Amino acid sequence: MDAGMRVLTIVGIAIFCLTHVAYAATGTATYYTPPYVPSSCYGYQNDGVMIAAASDAIWNNRAACGTTYKVRCIGPTNQGVPHPCKGQSVVVKIVDYCPPGCAGTVDLSQEAFSVIADPNAGKINIEYTQEKKNYTQETLLLFCN
Repeated sequence: MDAGMRVLTIVGIAIFCLTHVAYAATGTATYYTPPYVPSSCYGYQNDGVMIAAASDAIWNNRAACGTTYKVRCIGPTNQGVPHPCKGQSVVVKIVDYCPPGCAGTVDLSQEAFSVIADPNAGKINIEYTQEKKNYTQETLLLFCN
């Protein structure tokens, strides 16, 4: 393979590696209150308050642990609070599991829920997107060589 073709191939693979096709899934969110440890993913490790528990919809046998999601309120689920959304989004890290019977797709920490919606709503409709993974130069070199 000549040098020009090799450069084009490497650039193409790098673009492929860095491209992220994002789509927003819809679901519901509830919230839980402290204490947030222990968690199913990290035991007694404190991961702050911008965290969430994943339901079976995204849990994937613990594969969701550490994944970050951008979550946005898109509307109410009941008539209790007709306009719960605050017009903001929040990025949360999955640190826990919300077992079968979980009332939402994600169970946000109270602090995370409060950023995007009125906590009095209890449960909201959401749109969520998995955040893009950051690839290091070493990862790209391993993949591209």
